[in-house]
Amino acid sequence: MTALSKEQTVELLQILEKRFAENMNRHKGLSWEAVQSKLESNPKKLWSLSEMERTGGEPDVVGFDKTSNAFVFMDCSAESPEGRRSTCYDMEGLLSRKQHRPENNAVDMAAEMGIDMLTEEEYRHLQQLESVIPKHRAG
Repeated sequence: MTALSKEQTVELLQILEKRFAENMNRHKGLSWEAVQSKLESNPKKLWSLSEMERTGGEPDVVGFDKTSNAFVFMDCSAESPEGRRSTCYDMEGLLSRKQHRPENNAVDMAAEMGIDMLTEEEYRHLQQLESVIPKHRAG
């Protein structure tokens, strides 16, 4: 993980704030000010969200986990992000490919970005918010 510069942090927060405001159906009852405050105190999460954005994703807040006292972000892009396509699910799948082997696998990419793969339950929750094809969530 590499920490974001102050300029990168400001730019990312502006992108996330705009997306938050344009998609209020994803996070009813939550305020951007509370989200921003949490993010500014968590450089690791900011970096992970930056990686999701860098690879073509559209991370956005989709809820609040009272147990961990954290906002939940998921990738809300309508398609698999361009920087995360043409991968196998895991290393086993990657190694089993005899021809046209992709460069990476989704499980390792998620770990490198500091995010978690969506569970089936999370995927269904996101589908209820809108019609998207999500790939990952920030942990």
